[in-house]
Amino acid sequence: TNSDASTWARRYASGSSRMDEMLHGTRSGRVWSPMSMQSTTTFRSDESFTVRTFRRWVDSRPMSDVNHYELVRGRIVMTPPAGWTHASLGALIVGLLEVHVRRHRLGKVFDASLGYILPSGDVLEPDASFVSTRRFEANRPSRPNEYLRAVPNLVVEILSPGTAVRDRGEKKDLYEQGGVDEYWIVDSDHRAVTVFMAGPRGYGAGRTAIGGALRSRVLPKLRVSVAKLFQD
Repeated sequence: TNSDASTWARRYASGSSRMDEMLHGTRSGRVWSPMSMQSTTTFRSDESFTVRTFRRWVDSRPMSDVNHYELVRGRIVMTPPAGWTHASLGALIVGLLEVHVRRHRLGKVFDASLGYILPSGDVLEPDASFVSTRRFEANRPSRPNEYLRAVPNLVVEILSPGTAVRDRGEKKDLYEQGGVDEYWIVDSDHRAVTVFMAGPRGYGAGRTAIGGALRSRVLPKLRVSVAKLFQD
């Protein structure tokens, strides 16, 4: 509701303003604003951040902060945690990818806790992702717990009320421009998965699977039953 959104805004504007003062020596009267044309529980910072100051800001958050933060065009985007159905589906997809990738020794699979630094300087956290061994080794972080400065081969986003517009629009564009080979949008409400594959003219319209087996160009031996993916 709008009252809930106002509460979120006041709560995080306070904490973000304090961190802004630490980083820049100034205080901002308004740091968070609801994202236009999107769920009012998703907010974008008014202040601009670099990848370095964004990481410092995220690391300063209290352990009790369970929200998700991404850096998009220099602004921090905050999204509250998703519900259990979203989390359960995310765990299932990560598990399916992990089993397949490990079995064939293809690379690494990550969940929503990893941040990718794309060539554009944006930092995104897809719900699930795959990076080939070759691409990971070429961009292996020098220290533990660093963001991965690499373009994933495959990313998966699961739609939720607070992220659906961004997943279909802004994030899709960033993945496409950043060189992600394949992008899945998982829609649990309609029990469908739309797959976008990079081509000479970008992703194109994508292919939506409602039944049958989900096929991947990045992982050609992978077969995922769309019906079983959404079984209760």
